[in-house]
Amino acid sequence: MKQQPVRVMVVEDEVLIGLMLVRKLQARGYQIDEVVTSGEEAVCRAGRERFDVILMDVTLAGELSGIEAAQQIKERYDIPIIVYSGYDDKQFYDQVRLLSPVAVLKKLGPISDIVAAIDKAAGRSITSGSGEAW
Repeated sequence: MKQQPVRVMVVEDEVLIGLMLVRKLQARGYQIDEVVTSGEEAVCRAGRERFDVILMDVTLAGELSGIEAAQQIKERYDIPIIVYSGYDDKQFYDQVRLLSPVAVLKKLGPISDIVAAIDKAAGRSITSGSGEAW
């Protein structure tokens, strides 16, 4: 029996980065629509479309930050969230820790880290990666 593709919502305000990420993940068999750029849109779509996992940047367009949007999504819909960001200071990690994310990853890190985190969030066996950056 063939497994259904994992549905991933990519939330990223930098459209080029989002599109590169979507392309890499689609090539690995994940189902992804368009890139979501605001926290408000992420919360709305999470409730409407029920994704398997959400890949969330913390700096977004709109009023809600990625952390605020992730918190609302977690409380309302309990969808696993992977946080990825260029931030890495103590205050950032203190805020993110409260979300209990599946993983906290560095933006533009190895695509294999993102793939492993998505597979973990979706309850699939971990896929080995090449360490290829995206």
